[in-house]
Amino acid sequence: MLSAHTAAAVRVAEGPLLAAGRGPALMRTAALGLAHGIASVLRARGGRIYGARAVLLVGSGNNGGDALYAGAWLAARGTRTTALLTGARTHPEALAAFVAAGGRCLEPAAADGSPDAAVAGFLAEAGLSDVIVDGLLGTGGRGGLRGRAAEVVATLDALSGPGRPAVVACDLPSGVDATTGEVHGPVLRADLTVTFGAVKTGLVTAPGEQLCGAVRCIDLGIAGHLGEPDVLRLEPQDIAAFLPVPGAADHKYTRGVAGIIAGSAQYPGAALLAVAAASACGPGMVRYLGPEQVAAAVHVRNPEVVCSTGMPGDVRVQAWLVGSGIDGDGPAMERAAAAMEGGLPTVVDAAALALLRPASGNSHLVLTPHAGELSALLQRHGVELDRAAVEASPLAAARRAAGLFGATVLLKGATTVVASPDGTTYAQANGSPALATAGSGDTLAGILVALLAMEAARETPGSGVPGAPGPGALARTAALAAAVHGELARLVTQSPLNAGQLAERIPKVWAQLCHIKPE
Repeated sequence: MLSAHTAAAVRVAEGPLLAAGRGPALMRTAALGLAHGIASVLRARGGRIYGARAVLLVGSGNNGGDALYAGAWLAARGTRTTALLTGARTHPEALAAFVAAGGRCLEPAAADGSPDAAVAGFLAEAGLSDVIVDGLLGTGGRGGLRGRAAEVVATLDALSGPGRPAVVACDLPSGVDATTGEVHGPVLRADLTVTFGAVKTGLVTAPGEQLCGAVRCIDLGIAGHLGEPDVLRLEPQDIAAFLPVPGAADHKYTRGVAGIIAGSAQYPGAALLAVAAASACGPGMVRYLGPEQVAAAVHVRNPEVVCSTGMPGDVRVQAWLVGSGIDGDGPAMERAAAAMEGGLPTVVDAAALALLRPASGNSHLVLTPHAGELSALLQRHGVELDRAAVEASPLAAARRAAGLFGATVLLKGATTVVASPDGTTYAQANGSPALATAGSGDTLAGILVALLAMEAARETPGSGVPGAPGPGALARTAALAAAVHGELARLVTQSPLNAGQLAERIPKVWAQLCHIKPE
């Protein structure tokens, strides 16, 4: 499982090594890892180190020192290397090593609005280069770039086309907050980010993650000092371990029964998509409660589903999904409210989010809003965050909602954030833009309720009594659902995709994730 840490935690972890006088050694290790990362990018593009051209954006801090030492390594191996020194001071030992290896340095004039020959020369060199190294701001950077550095980065980021140089970020792209993932532009979008000591939270959360490219972490020997992670991410081996597998003695009730309250005359498709996804995950049974005309359509597509028009108290399930496509009042909302109050793990989606109240009795709920829905939900309860603010800092928004409502929050997006009221947080980025289509969220909700039901059944095997997973367990299952949902689009290359095609992909993708070959 990938663990990410705040900038403060990394600084604390480095403290004992720095106090022991190992700072220069740590910088050398980081710089060598950065140099190898740059070399790998050059080779991946069919180039070589000898004869390549590299430009370095060098700031005042240790990031600038790392970039210069890496540049020295490249220059010593035949790379034409040019550095733009943007700070009031430059790491002296690293600068000396860079110059000694044959690197060329340019220093911009004061940012008084006049043309700058050094900057113009650097930009001309960058346009001819194979790789740009961003060593401007490190984990201590606040508020983004300013002055000449901002102008240069904005110009470089506008480069496009097949001849655009590759970009390697040193520790993190300058302008991305290491702890929150917030972005303070301009930011030079990286193809590779080489980070040091530990993966920072901002590299695995939106919107920063979308600017990082691939992330490679260089071990500095601080793992034992890092403490608990700030954010977790399920990796392929974790997904394989956590996906439920039926046992030889299982029957339909011990494999999990998922209950779904979704769909309406206006939006019957939400029920069809959620039910199809839940059933494709292989629980022992799926029960549907809803209007007769929607139930009839469900039966056509999924005849194995047990349908009725009753209330949640009339049936036995181990987890509920409520809200997808239901009417904002009437019997559907009554059913949703009853399910939410029943104490079973419950996915609360779409219209049912309006039923939420800040309370201590919501720990069994998993809320699944997108940014707009979360903004509306928070504003109804006095927290003034518009959609843009949620999208600018989704990690903070999800955590705030989890704390306010005492429920687990799955905030959908390019990077899906799952925040538990106990502080457990996951960030999953398994998906692709192909999932940004109507009904995709209903499919995710169906996967999640099936997993919750199967997990509850697994926790109390054979007892017939629903399990009661804590918030941290709910968060892990929600992250698992987000990961499975994201992988459904991995089979797509350039072909169009709609949500109706997702459920049929689940068995094959599930088997691939479990490393089981389909028969």
